[in-house]
Amino acid sequence: MFKRGLRIFVLILVLTLITPIAANAQIPVKVYEEYQADLIFFEDVLNLIKDNYPFEVDEDELIITAVKSMLKSLDPYSDYYTKEEAKSLYDSLSGNFSGVGMYIEDRDGYVGVVAPIKGQPAEKAGIKAGDLIISVDDIDIKDMGVDKVSSMIKGPAGTTVKLKVKRGERILTFKITRKIVEINPVHYEILEENIGYIRLDDFSSKATKEIKKALEEFNRKGIKKIILDLRDNPGGLLDEAVSVGRLFVPAGPIVYVKDKAGSLKKYESSLRDPKYQLVVLVNERSASASEILAGAIKDRKAGILVGTKTFGKALVQSLIPVNDGSIIKLTTAVYLTPNKTLINGVGIEPDYVVENDGFEDLQLKKAIEVLK
Repeated sequence: MFKRGLRIFVLILVLTLITPIAANAQIPVKVYEEYQADLIFFEDVLNLIKDNYPFEVDEDELIITAVKSMLKSLDPYSDYYTKEEAKSLYDSLSGNFSGVGMYIEDRDGYVGVVAPIKGQPAEKAGIKAGDLIISVDDIDIKDMGVDKVSSMIKGPAGTTVKLKVKRGERILTFKITRKIVEINPVHYEILEENIGYIRLDDFSSKATKEIKKALEEFNRKGIKKIILDLRDNPGGLLDEAVSVGRLFVPAGPIVYVKDKAGSLKKYESSLRDPKYQLVVLVNERSASASEILAGAIKDRKAGILVGTKTFGKALVQSLIPVNDGSIIKLTTAVYLTPNKTLINGVGIEPDYVVENDGFEDLQLKKAIEVLK
């Protein structure tokens, strides 16, 4: 499987960047010999297992596990996706898939719920942000990784999946019927004092289009004050983060992407006259593409940030398809805010730090107060 060459085509995904990868780069003789020795060692170990392990082994599965382990040893975001896992990933990016409708992440060896999607089966069943998934259909998912668990939770519409979650000290069980989830990541309404409110759940391929619809509605009604809610938004496509930024950020830089060679690629806005008074809500689960937008708005003084410090993920991943339909997701760069600040592992501090108390949305209340 891996002896065939890679068909190099890098797709922009969750903070990704199209970067040139030289398929015919020349490798120094000494380095090439070291690579050869490593490959021979790997093949020797593989043959040792096949010749001596007393049970049946799947050679492809061994190689896949080795590649996954190699990539995951780099950082939590690099990974290998089989053909089936890759299809599931692409479906999620398009905003259409069959499942229960929630955002999840690796957490403490298990999988945590970032947020259920409004109106989808997970939310209706009672799944909440912060829940820790510990088993799927009675299978312990410890150390399986978010991608494997995601593929286990997804399935044909009309079928059910059993999730066991830990919530605080309680263990809860949910049986959820899967459905075709067509995600509109944008929800909007008009609040008191003629303030427009937009919640953006992720930066999938529909984000900019749907935000434009919300803004068109607000424009028709003469609304100039807007709250953009990025809380619990785990990120998405770089292009979408930049496109949304161009609706609010004045002409100039939105984000810089820095590759291994140290070169910077600048993404810019050409907006001459921003028309909105803007407040952006963020929290500790606002990550990746959310931080690109929040960082641009803060650095370029396009609005005010309210909430808690953001997650702090400024690593850029590229998707590299393999000929058999599988893909490699590899961290290939970092991004910097317009002030050329690296926020990876640090996060973005809001202009107004406000903690919610579990009873009232104090962050939203503060945003309305700021706009008044």
